[in-house]
Amino acid sequence: MNYLAHLRLGPDHPQLALGGLLGDFVKGPVASMTLPEPVRQGIWLHRRIDAFTDRHPLVLRSKARVSDQRRRYAGIMVDMFYDHLLVLHWERFSDQSLASFTARMYQAVLDQQALMPDRARQVLVRMATEDWLGSYARLDNLHLALNNMARRLRPGNPLVGAVEELEGDYRSFEQDFLQFMPEVITFATAESRGLITPA
Repeated sequence: MNYLAHLRLGPDHPQLALGGLLGDFVKGPVASMTLPEPVRQGIWLHRRIDAFTDRHPLVLRSKARVSDQRRRYAGIMVDMFYDHLLVLHWERFSDQSLASFTARMYQAVLDQQALMPDRARQVLVRMATEDWLGSYARLDNLHLALNNMARRLRPGNPLVGAVEELEGDYRSFEQDFLQFMPEVITFATAESRGLITPA
């Protein structure tokens, strides 16, 4: 899952949300990290959600829809495709408006920069100030995001133009996503029970 999905799946608390975003930026045992407990719990939840997602048959089916040429990057692509689809179908999966939700999440990011590793801060502050989450609704912005990602990888990689794969089989990816999202919400809700959420 990508940024928006992790934020939607985690508890609605600033430090837990930050942990949900930091999951892709920090490595090693969560218990040894010098971060507030709710942030560490958000990282733990991020990892649990990723493990559930990576082995789920519907996600594996989406990855199998990616061409052989780009199969190595199928995980990145499907994560981004699903964030696009989550924006489009947001009202099915949240009682809050997308604008209200993302505004609060962006503020949580900007308020907690001191807790972020340098690399995470550079990315997440740009995400907040440039509204990456809302921008994924438009396929041209999704093209831009994946093409920019491709430029940071090994030269000549086939990730450039990857959104063509979504466009070529849009309804199939959408159907996979719409079936998967309720299942991962149920999983994440169960895993979130008992997490520390101080006021």
